[in-house]
Amino acid sequence: MKIWIATGGTGGHVFPALSVATELAKRGHKITISCDGRVHDMVRRDAPRGAKIVHIWASGVGAKSIINKCYSLFKICVSAIALILRFMVFRPDRVVAFGGYASVPAVFAAHVWGVPTFLHEQNAAIGRANKFAMRWVKTLMTSFPTVSGMPENSQTRVVYTGLPVRVEIMAMAGHPIPNKSNLLVTGGSLGAQILDDVVPSAIAAMKNKKIFVTHQTRPENVARLQAFYAQNKIHANVLSFIHDMAGAIAESDLIIGRSGASTVIELETIGRGAILVPLNINPDQAANAASFARLGGGFAIEQSKFTPKWLTATLSELFDNPLRLKKMAEKSLVKNEAVERIVQLVSK
Repeated sequence: MKIWIATGGTGGHVFPALSVATELAKRGHKITISCDGRVHDMVRRDAPRGAKIVHIWASGVGAKSIINKCYSLFKICVSAIALILRFMVFRPDRVVAFGGYASVPAVFAAHVWGVPTFLHEQNAAIGRANKFAMRWVKTLMTSFPTVSGMPENSQTRVVYTGLPVRVEIMAMAGHPIPNKSNLLVTGGSLGAQILDDVVPSAIAAMKNKKIFVTHQTRPENVARLQAFYAQNKIHANVLSFIHDMAGAIAESDLIIGRSGASTVIELETIGRGAILVPLNINPDQAANAASFARLGGGFAIEQSKFTPKWLTATLSELFDNPLRLKKMAEKSLVKNEAVERIVQLVSK
């Protein structure tokens, strides 16, 4: 079959798309991948051999001025018209879209020509772009067993598939907890400041400081955190980037971080307990963290309640009870069969 994969925006949309594209290509399907300029180089570098890459004109519509929103919508409309004309001549047998506004043109073009379309929702709360595009698809695939915010009276079939993760994460699936009092702190670049402010202070106030901390932060904060940990005699490795995130998670007993969909699913795939602090401007992250907490894998705590005092008490309790950390890791573990499930669904 000729299968069109639509993705774009961020790596969180691209990595799952490429994982599925690679498996479909292995099974003999002809793959075309459309994406916007933000991720074009990433897609070109990691796309399966023989896949065609199509650049589309699109950008997010979210928190922008009216003028910029109108301009973003104009770009999406132009790209949709371009793909309608392209599909008139080179019509795919299936379209698989991985969310974000960069997927909307392909979804609409597929709807115009009656091409079966599968849309994937990363988060435990449906995003704006997918909520808009759902009217044109018959199957919505989800990363989490339940998704909030679904449109009322929707006729779209919802299928839980899970979220495809990188090969190196899959290689660490079910890795035993090290039981070495290792703590991983990772907030990425977006909204990481509160983690940098709260976590070091909380650990410094602990009576038992026999914790080894791996702390990922922004480059401008590395020297400050290194000095703080050293002054308080806390064993720590402060980094601006972790090249082997799969290994870092596997070698940790507990993780503190944000709750983007990829982060949460990676924790579930490897099986690690976590304290998740959703970005307070992002309802998707709150839903993801709540889903993780329901498994029994850890805590979902609002940013306003994430204080040094609370964290000191929580970390002390957890690291003084290694058996609890082990149970949290076991409860968080979810077998990841997302690629196989999506490929089977699309190939029918």
